[in-house]
Amino acid sequence: MLRLCLQECPQLLPAEKILVPVNVVKPITLRAKNLPQPQSGQKGYECVLTIQGNEHRVPALRFNRSSVQCQNTSYFYDGMEMSSLPVELTVIWNGDFSIDNPALNKVHLYKCDAQRGSCGLCLKANPQFGCVWCKGENRCTLKQHCPHPENQWLQHNGINSKCTHPRITQITPLRGPREGGTLVTIRGENLGLDFSEIQGNVKVAEVECTPIREGYIPAEQIVCEMGRAETSQYTGNVQVCVGVGECRPEFMAKSSKYYYFVVSYFTNVDFIHRGPVSGGTIVNITGSHLDAGSNVSIMFKDHSVNANGTPSAPGNHIDRAHLQKDLRFEYVEDPTITKIEPEWSIYSGHTSVTVTGTNLDIIQTPLIRAKYNGHETLNLCTVLSSTTMLCQAPELAISLSRQLEVPERPDEFGFKLDDVQPLMTLNNTNFIYYPNPDVSGVLELKPGSPIILKGRNFLPPTNSGNGKLNYTVFIGDKPCMLTVSETQLLCESPNLTGRHKVLARVGGIEFSPGVVHITSDSPLSSTAIIGIAAAGAMLILAIVMVLIAYKRKSRESDLTLKRLQMQMDNLESRVALECKEAFAELQTDIHELTSDLDGAGIPFLDYRTYTMRVLFPGIEEHPVLKDLEVSQVEKGLKLFGQLINNKVYLLCFIRTLEAQRGFSMRDRGNVASLIMTVLQSKLEYATDVLKHLLSDLIDRNLESKNHPKLLLRRTESVAEKMLTNWFTFLLYKFLKECAGEPLFSLFCAIKQQMEKGPIDSITGEARYSLSEDKLIRQQIDYKTLVVNCIHPENEKSPEIQVKVLNCDTISQVKEKILDAIYKNVPYSHRLKASDMDLEWRQGRGQRMILQDEDITTKIEADWKRLNMLCHYQVPDNAVMALVPKQVTAYNSVNNSTVSRTSASKYENMIKYTGSPDSLRSRTPMITPDLESGVKVWHLVKNHEHGDQKEGDRGSKMVSEIYLTRLLATKGTLQKFVDDLFETIFSTAHRGSALPLAIKYMFDFLDEQADKHSIHDPHVRHTWKSNCLPLRFWVNVIKNPQFVFDIHKSSITDACLSVVAQTFMDSCSTSEHRLGKDSPSNKLLYAKDIPSYKSWVERYYSDISKMPAISDQDMNAYLAEQSRMHMSEFNSMSSLSEIYSYVGKYTEEIVCALEQDDAARKQRLAFKLEQVVAFMSLES
Repeated sequence: MLRLCLQECPQLLPAEKILVPVNVVKPITLRAKNLPQPQSGQKGYECVLTIQGNEHRVPALRFNRSSVQCQNTSYFYDGMEMSSLPVELTVIWNGDFSIDNPALNKVHLYKCDAQRGSCGLCLKANPQFGCVWCKGENRCTLKQHCPHPENQWLQHNGINSKCTHPRITQITPLRGPREGGTLVTIRGENLGLDFSEIQGNVKVAEVECTPIREGYIPAEQIVCEMGRAETSQYTGNVQVCVGVGECRPEFMAKSSKYYYFVVSYFTNVDFIHRGPVSGGTIVNITGSHLDAGSNVSIMFKDHSVNANGTPSAPGNHIDRAHLQKDLRFEYVEDPTITKIEPEWSIYSGHTSVTVTGTNLDIIQTPLIRAKYNGHETLNLCTVLSSTTMLCQAPELAISLSRQLEVPERPDEFGFKLDDVQPLMTLNNTNFIYYPNPDVSGVLELKPGSPIILKGRNFLPPTNSGNGKLNYTVFIGDKPCMLTVSETQLLCESPNLTGRHKVLARVGGIEFSPGVVHITSDSPLSSTAIIGIAAAGAMLILAIVMVLIAYKRKSRESDLTLKRLQMQMDNLESRVALECKEAFAELQTDIHELTSDLDGAGIPFLDYRTYTMRVLFPGIEEHPVLKDLEVSQVEKGLKLFGQLINNKVYLLCFIRTLEAQRGFSMRDRGNVASLIMTVLQSKLEYATDVLKHLLSDLIDRNLESKNHPKLLLRRTESVAEKMLTNWFTFLLYKFLKECAGEPLFSLFCAIKQQMEKGPIDSITGEARYSLSEDKLIRQQIDYKTLVVNCIHPENEKSPEIQVKVLNCDTISQVKEKILDAIYKNVPYSHRLKASDMDLEWRQGRGQRMILQDEDITTKIEADWKRLNMLCHYQVPDNAVMALVPKQVTAYNSVNNSTVSRTSASKYENMIKYTGSPDSLRSRTPMITPDLESGVKVWHLVKNHEHGDQKEGDRGSKMVSEIYLTRLLATKGTLQKFVDDLFETIFSTAHRGSALPLAIKYMFDFLDEQADKHSIHDPHVRHTWKSNCLPLRFWVNVIKNPQFVFDIHKSSITDACLSVVAQTFMDSCSTSEHRLGKDSPSNKLLYAKDIPSYKSWVERYYSDISKMPAISDQDMNAYLAEQSRMHMSEFNSMSSLSEIYSYVGKYTEEIVCALEQDDAARKQRLAFKLEQVVAFMSLES
């Protein structure tokens, strides 16, 4: 059935090469089958040719079911670099229905005069082109374009097919031996079209030169082999006669340059007359005319080589000439290496290494080498004797950013001794590199004492004891004597005074740690001693008086000091305990968290739900998902849909709306989203419109003198929201296949880490947090319990163990139990905690319903505390069950009291449905109960109330010490943040290639920057960051519920906001100066952001280096995406929503259409008025 369908489909049949000359009016006839006959009201056929990115539409005529012809039209392409250009050909009918082209037929446009500036090049062109050489105008052209008679044409295989006036432009070489054998290359113009035309017709300096068929390029090049010359012949020019038979003058070419016969001979061989048997020794030979001819070969002993080192025939030759002088060269056994001492160096190298071996003095330029991570480094060696040489160790190619502090072994270590390969890599050496010494400062002591340079790694820890490095330290320009230890250089101060710069050198590095001030140590004069004694006596007297006064005051403050000391001791103990706990948590949490995330299924939302949450946040049942309520207006909406699919109208419509004062930011976003839902099935068209709108936006931004970096930063235009929606459509597959996994892992990691410690169910504050605003800043005593839970839908299934805290509220316990039971189930398919009661099943059949508030709830003053597990004294390993919510005798008394009112109000405060709003709007507020005036609390009371106890206030005295928990939490989650950032900022990660949309849009922004002469890399970087990371990724990171079927709590939202802010800072090019008053979220990732920034820069650079995406490939990709999601939205409902803006601004839109030239030509204003009339009549 499928094969039958394919046979009956309309399609173009394979055609011979379609050749069309430029600027010639010519039809194009194509063979086809099953071509449909357009009916009444349908458009006819068109041919679409895409020439250098520009689309050309040509009317076409259907002759019958098997033939169609593109009407008479001329074509043109820019540039003379290509003699022919293959062009994509598409046949469409009825507006946008393409006829299949399985044979991929193309039209080949060509220019006769492109790359054919001579007669010979013209006549060697493809005969099907029909090009001729027009002698009257001396150019290559079509027959019909030559204004001279036919006898003035030259054409391939015609009556006149022989080019006159050949010309020689280049000869190589210009000198050679009389014995011949030299291969002479002759380049020029009109050098014949066939090898037979020049065979036997080439002479060089009156000597026959035999053409070689393999080197012949018709019309352009002849390669011939020189014959033997007589001793009387010295020089002459090159002659070429084109043709067979007698040579006529117009077919003769003579060179302007002369060819010379020379005698080559040796005069001297350099002093290097021996080398290793492996070869590689460079020998310099001097003589006369050694550059003559085309091939030079030299013989040493039994080895013959060319001048470039390749083997050749025996003897010393230049072509066929023999050079008489014998050359002597002694081959010696290859050098060997027996010992290297010492077998260590530092990263920077340049430390002395003594090498022992044999035959070391036969090497011209010995080098020592090391290879590490694919990078090879070399250093020089000095030969001392045949058995010894002194080398400077090569540096190890370690990036400075890695700052390794451990010894490293090179991947390869050896010597480069001419071509002796066995010594390139030594397998019997244990050469090792130690970290570089580091001088951190100068310690100035009293005059006359030594100067101490502080640092580390001064003595490498070698196997044979501490290794010694050759340090040189200069004070000013004078060296000093040194004593070296692991962390200090003790420098005996030279005989200097004043300020002097300190300079230290070791290996290949140099340090300048600072300046020392050296004072004179000469004895004081007697006058100075008397003065000092008098001043000392007065100082002692003053001290005695102060001590007496201090004694009196100290008695009065003793009690105060003791009290303060006790408080400080308590605070110090608390700080020490908190820091110790934070350190322990940091070491243990990472392993536990990684093991908990067991790779459960990821609950991705379907495409429609995902796009709706991004395009229309907060609206669950949008009209675009429903059928049109008023079906009578469908005809008017179809006409309006045709206008929306007209680019001139759509651009004018959007620009007019944006110009209206009453068109708010919310309206701009709504219109952009509605347009994208309508154009979901035509993403090629949507992309074209988006590029036009972005181009206009860039023009307006630059014309208004705004800083270029502000472009795309805020959503103030329809284009910016359309750009967000465009990425939303095209990156869904990338989210599912690649970026979704690390994002979901980060969300789960944050959720699990937060729930390991107490979370205040009223304020949303938690012990573990990345956000300072959501951190519990006091010590909460808690204990982890394990409860055994019965499955609410299958009581016979095995009990499930769930970790909870004894300070959890009952609602929090229910949520944790549901998370454990429905671990791999999407949140929307789970039972809700608000619909269930928690039942504690005790021994002997006793059952107890636990609630957040009941008759046992404790109330102190006007504060009511929610019930926790510790309130009910639930033990470890208790059995719990979730049962449907019911009114029991246990809590019926309380239903009509304050508790029920507070409980319902509390549930509303913690319950979260729908799309996210701002963090502040989700944070529960502590407000008095309207009926009783009591305030509900869980772990932390609202600090604004002034009735706290002194103990509560005291626990807040050093709340800043709890900020270390931010760092501990950050360390635990670091792996997951790194994985997410690395996935997003990688062009090929987790087996998924870079989405085409990203490359295409980045290239478009680069084109716009080039168009406006913006070469500042920071501006281009900022445009790309504002376009993709800040416009799409930040939204997804802050709102993972847009992508997954999950529930996001306020504390998780606060942590994700910190990660999103870090992501934004990583994409910025500006430097942030941080201090103690900087926000904690910026301080938290201060060390990581420079590394993330380098990832972003590498990501943008890698994308720019990728090959550009052609419009054809992009359109094919967009068409596939449109096909996959064609029926996700109700286009009629979307058009109805867009039309509401037409109804509001009809006059303004009609006026704008009448003022636009392109719109007037298409009578768009009249068509819009027709739509309005239809809609008014039908509604």
